[in-house]
Amino acid sequence: MDARFINPFLQGTISVLKTMAFIEPKPGKPYLKKDALARGDVSGIIGFTGAVNGSMALSFSEKSILKIVSNMLGEEINEVNGDITDAVGEITNMISGVARKELESIGLNVSAAIPTVVSGKGHSIKHILGGPSIVIPFETVDGPFVVDVCMGGT
Repeated sequence: MDARFINPFLQGTISVLKTMAFIEPKPGKPYLKKDALARGDVSGIIGFTGAVNGSMALSFSEKSILKIVSNMLGEEINEVNGDITDAVGEITNMISGVARKELESIGLNVSAAIPTVVSGKGHSIKHILGGPSIVIPFETVDGPFVVDVCMGGT
């Protein structure tokens, strides 16, 4: 997978969480993921078509997403509920938008589907392309999350 497809999602994630949740996530070393197991407890998944096809999943630990959404809404949320799943869908959409704008700046026009949110310990994420994906792990003060991207040219 081309690094040009990954960096926009890395930058988009940092930008959106800094702006919307006042959290500065620290990216770790990307790695190749060959299974379908989600790396978090709540995941937002969005598909892409156009100059490149594929999908992106954001998979948050419960502790990290509770803090992110609490910051976004300005109130303490202590359990995964409808506000959390709605926010994960919106965060997924916002990061996708930033990444697609970045891809467009290098001449790759990409359209996105509507995000889907899945929650629960041990859930799976199957990417549209079906192959391995690149996972960028992030750390926050309140726990980890990952950006899981599987994209390829048309």
